Amino acid sequence: MAWYNIIGIAVGGVAGILYNKKVGCPSGACPITSNLHLTILYGAAIGYLISNFFN
Repeated sequence: MAWYNIIGIAVGGVAGILYNKKVGCPSGACPITSNLHLTILYGAAIGYLISNFFN
């Protein structure tokens, strides 16, 4: 795993936290955005996928 993958995972995780705090799902009915841990994991996964474009 290269340094850009690690940075992509970290930036994606932080973006997931920010998305959950700013947008989120206040009713709790949304399966992904109502749970902070899942939002961080999805953000990190998307960050990893985006960072692979720089390979």
